[in-house]
Amino acid sequence: MSRTLEASTSESADQLPTLQHLLTHWRDYYELTKPGVVALMVFTAVVGQLLASPGSIPWNALTLGNLGIALAAGSAAAINHLVDRRVDARMKRTRGRPLPTGHLRTTHAVTFAGLLGVSGLSILYFWVNPLTAYLTFGSLIGYAFIYTLFLKRATSQNIVIGGAAGAAPPVLGWVAVTGSIDPHALLLFLIVFVWTPPHFWALAIHRREEYASVDIPMLPVTHGDRYTRWQILFYTVLLVGVTMLPFVTGMSGPLYLAGAAVLGIRYLWFGVVMLTRESDTTLPMRSFGFSIVYLMALFAVLLLDAYLPIVMGPLMAAS
Repeated sequence: MSRTLEASTSESADQLPTLQHLLTHWRDYYELTKPGVVALMVFTAVVGQLLASPGSIPWNALTLGNLGIALAAGSAAAINHLVDRRVDARMKRTRGRPLPTGHLRTTHAVTFAGLLGVSGLSILYFWVNPLTAYLTFGSLIGYAFIYTLFLKRATSQNIVIGGAAGAAPPVLGWVAVTGSIDPHALLLFLIVFVWTPPHFWALAIHRREEYASVDIPMLPVTHGDRYTRWQILFYTVLLVGVTMLPFVTGMSGPLYLAGAAVLGIRYLWFGVVMLTRESDTTLPMRSFGFSIVYLMALFAVLLLDAYLPIVMGPLMAAS
């Protein structure tokens, strides 16, 4: 009896990540955090922070705020890996991830996700402000549990409803600076929220057979390829309209308007040609790739529009 208990305790201890294990498998842990997705989220949070205080650099929010947001987002991504590990093992795109390959054990991922989440939320609560911590926690729950555990498998509108969690970082960044939710921050949220469906549905079209094989009801699986392409075009038109709101409300100026119009026309082009050239199998992934560039460029132009007058003002006055 004692030998059995000792063996069980030893096995459990071996399942916990040691320092040596972390150093050996750091790439696997890094992959658990979905670094590309987290980087885009942190970028939009940075834009929210800088727009919340034009003319001054909010160093506390830029350092500790983004660290906390990034850690919490990484925790949510790791939980997503945990929940989807069996499905990932059956899909070509994801079967090489750390959990399906056995590079990491479930207990490793659980411990890692917990450490990231607690660390990130603690940093935000104690060194930034409690509201940012509460909103970040809500975003983590929304993505890691409500979307991943329920919505993803319950409805073809999963990405529309679940997109709210992914659209939160600009608001989190803004709140990290001001301690309050501003209507302009909600405009940034709205842009990312409306951008999410056409962005993800393009990928879903490309991977439709894989999603069907694991019974995940993505829109192309439940409603077909052509219907999804129409929905992508509809949401892209809506997105272009929404991106005009910062100019209409006085949040931004002509530079942003021009940039948003050029980017919007290009994105609309993808929506139209995906309907008219259905035989071109490269278009969905090209649209998916451009959508990432689109969002980054749109937020960069928004930031440039806000800061260019601040930078140029003293130079023009000196001349």
